[in-house]
Amino acid sequence: MVRVAGLKRRQQTGLSIRSTDGLSPRAQLALIAARSADLVARHGTCFSQEIEPALAKESITIVHWAEVSGQQKDKLHGYFRQQVFPVLTPLAVDPAHPFPYISGLSLNLAATVRDPATNLTRFARVKVPNNVPRFVRVGDADDATFVPVEELIAAHLSQLFPGMEVVEHHLFRVTRNADLEVEEDRDEGLLQALERELARRRFGPAVRLEVADSMSPEVLELLVRELDVSDSDVQRVPGLLDLSALWALYNLDRPDLKDKPFVPATHPRFTDGETPKSVFATLREGDVLVHHPYDSFATSVQRFIEQAAADPYVLAIKQTLYRTSGDSPIVDALIDAAEAGKQVVVLVEIQARFDEQTNIGWARALERAGCHVIYGLVGLKTHCKIALVVRQESGHIRRYAHIGTGNYNSKTARLYEDLGLFTADKEVGADLTDLFNSLTGYSRQKGYHSLLVAPTGVRSGIIERIDREVRAARDGREGRIQMKINHLVDEKIIDALYRASIAGVQVDLVVRTNCALRPGMPGISDNIRVRSIVGRFLEHSRVMRFDNDGRPEFWLGSADMMHRNLDRRVEVLVEVTDEAARRQLQDMLTRAMSDDIYAWDLRADGHWEERVAEDKPLTDYQVALMQAHSDRVQ
Repeated sequence: MVRVAGLKRRQQTGLSIRSTDGLSPRAQLALIAARSADLVARHGTCFSQEIEPALAKESITIVHWAEVSGQQKDKLHGYFRQQVFPVLTPLAVDPAHPFPYISGLSLNLAATVRDPATNLTRFARVKVPNNVPRFVRVGDADDATFVPVEELIAAHLSQLFPGMEVVEHHLFRVTRNADLEVEEDRDEGLLQALERELARRRFGPAVRLEVADSMSPEVLELLVRELDVSDSDVQRVPGLLDLSALWALYNLDRPDLKDKPFVPATHPRFTDGETPKSVFATLREGDVLVHHPYDSFATSVQRFIEQAAADPYVLAIKQTLYRTSGDSPIVDALIDAAEAGKQVVVLVEIQARFDEQTNIGWARALERAGCHVIYGLVGLKTHCKIALVVRQESGHIRRYAHIGTGNYNSKTARLYEDLGLFTADKEVGADLTDLFNSLTGYSRQKGYHSLLVAPTGVRSGIIERIDREVRAARDGREGRIQMKINHLVDEKIIDALYRASIAGVQVDLVVRTNCALRPGMPGISDNIRVRSIVGRFLEHSRVMRFDNDGRPEFWLGSADMMHRNLDRRVEVLVEVTDEAARRQLQDMLTRAMSDDIYAWDLRADGHWEERVAEDKPLTDYQVALMQAHSDRVQ
């Protein structure tokens, strides 16, 4: 929807932008198509040969219409007439009916029907409604046997085309271009330009066509022609299309098949027994590092903003919002603060991908409450997670700050692993004040005392610290680098890490997803290890450690090692100086690279290898952290 769509646009407009390895957009698209075909095949095989049998062992089955008994079919006939038939709209294609618009990611039945009187065949499209359950229960409430709603519709196509003979039917789905290009001009603001592009997005050109692997060549040819896609854009999918519908099965009342409930605990520094402590009083005693979801977001980050909104001594709150939940307690607190007369400045990044409409709504609600709202910066996305509270105390001003790796989103904070630093450090407060001034006004400030800020300072700051480790190793001293990030694809960072390895620096990397660095190459990356941890929570934090000749530096923030983060976004990294917080980060990094942790290790050929137990079971990294945080609270 985004990356491939962007490549297609560049190819069609004739832009000769090549990838870092010299490939043209056409060549990149060809490689993506081949790789995607393999992934789709493996995806379908995994579901049909592993997931479905495992579900069946637990008496949860998805059946075809032909497998449904006669009595069960009688019940489903009634369900179809009452619940499904009224919302269906068959659309024929003939000289009087043009090919219909196919909305992105919708499920559709492509049907061929024949008129017995004339023997003419016609194509028709039936959209599978998204406001009825995808899986229809076959039996009673205790029976977890389901038939896909598209099979139920297909079995009743004759009722949609009375008097016609249904020749064939197949399921398909279209993915449309969602890569927005927003350009602000002198007559139109960023908000208006984005709203115009959002209205266009649903009608973007098709970039992928997924079809059932049983689709006939004739029907496929018609779809390819009418949707204006190429053969390489077609993916034949074995089994079910759109497996996101499996969330419906997850919602079954089967606690025995789910993870045990986990309730985040309040950080010990923010509570006195059962009594919540003032966040401001706590931070005057020293910094606090929170680790979500193990530490509660509600009783740390959310409480920080809520206490600031209610505190009569707080003069101002400044905050960035990139993604937030649909019912956001953070936004509610900011509105309360503005209505109480405080100065509230909120930078709402309205270009946050697929959250644009939600963020526009929040921005307008904040404006109505009297907040000063900034809609991001033209040419840059404001991705940093920062909040600054200005408070009057005993005749002077004190600033309190939060800098995090994750969004101010109370829902994803229970699913994503993230870090956040609370501090009343004067230099951090001063730097954030300068940064907010540059975001809300006109400023060319590039240097900060305690922060690394993109797009001017993050890449150079990291490379400077990597090269410092290189010099130490060349001088015979120990050099070591540890990083935990989501993506590593920036060439300059990778080249610096290769230089470090060649010099003898030990480099340990925990990379969740994309990694263009190859570890273990003789003479180049012998001293680099790369590991990926996949678990119950989405590993999302970014933290870095540089040995610094025995005086380690720890940095955390929102930036990944990608061009978009380092060159086209406002990102912030902050140094962690509190000793307790540093020990916690060191424990986290050490634990992640431990030999007894279950994970995936990257090999020199680019292959991810699953770690297997030899003499004793491997430890689940996240379960170990849950236990460690539980022990700390107790």
